[in-house]
Amino acid sequence: MVAIFHEPKIVFLDEPTGGVDPVTRRQFWDLIYDAAQRGITIFVTTHYMDEAEYCDRVTIMVDGRIEALDTPTNLKKQFGVASIDEVFYTLARGKH
Repeated sequence: MVAIFHEPKIVFLDEPTGGVDPVTRRQFWDLIYDAAQRGITIFVTTHYMDEAEYCDRVTIMVDGRIEALDTPTNLKKQFGVASIDEVFYTLARGKH
């Protein structure tokens, strides 16, 4: 997380936890939360849908198009499912 040492207003992280062990992955998210509480906007791309649940807002793209944009809670309510993973599968399979 060297990118936040100089306190930027915004940081883009592309698959920041890919290939790391579960403990380090959790520690990384703690650093992201800390940065966000200090007022830094963090954009994270991830293929781990459980990580999307940690975010304030989620955008789900299917075939290069934005198919959903909202809070994890609202998306789960909208699609009547228990997880963001299920929201993604519903959108990816075209059953919405």
